[in-house]
Amino acid sequence: MRLPKTAYTSRPWRIHEIAGDFRVEDVWDLPTPGGADDLALLVEQFANGTGDPVPSPVGRALFALRWKLGALFGWDEPSGGIGGRVPTLRDRLPADLREGPRGPDTRSVPFTSVFLTHDEWAAETANRTVHGVMHIGWVPDGSGGYRGQMAVLVKPNGRLGALYMLGIKPFRYLGVYPALIRSIGREWERRAAERRASAS
Repeated sequence: MRLPKTAYTSRPWRIHEIAGDFRVEDVWDLPTPGGADDLALLVEQFANGTGDPVPSPVGRALFALRWKLGALFGWDEPSGGIGGRVPTLRDRLPADLREGPRGPDTRSVPFTSVFLTHDEWAAETANRTVHGVMHIGWVPDGSGGYRGQMAVLVKPNGRLGALYMLGIKPFRYLGVYPALIRSIGREWERRAAERRASAS
C-alpha cells in the first residue's frame, strides 16, 4: 500500500542527516509482519533475493526497455554512477554510522549499501539520470508487531533526470511497484514459513 510522504518524513530516521537534498518520491507499506528485531531478516531478503525482482510481464518489459535505453544512451556507464558522477553517501555519514555496520549490497538490482542500524537500512544507486536511495525502515504496526516501510528518495540529474523521473512515474505505479510489493510479501511469508518449520 502506498503511504503519504509524512509516514517517512515524520519519523526520526538517521537518513535525514545525510539525504536532506534528496526528494521523497514514494513511500510504501511492506507486507512483512514481524517482531521488533526482524529488520535484519528483511535486509537479508533484499540482499540475497534471487530471480526476477519484479515478477510481472509489464514490469519485465519496462525493465528490459530501460536497460536497452541505458545501453543506447550510456546512462549506466560506471563513470555515471557512485564514485563517478556522484560521491557515495557514505562520505556524509556521521562517525557512529560510518563505524557501524554498512549492511549488504543487493544482488538482483544495482544498489550499494550505505548504513544499517537496528531499525533502518539505506542503499544507493546512481546513473546518468538520477542518484537514488532505497530506505527501509522497521516500524510499529499499531497492534504490537512491526513491519517494513520502504521510501524511495531521488536526486535527478538536471533536466534529463527530471524528464526521466516524470516519464517513468505512471509506469512505476501501474507496472512496477504493485508487483514488487506483492513479491516482497510472498517471499517474506515463504521465508517465515521455513523459519517456523525449522524451529518446530
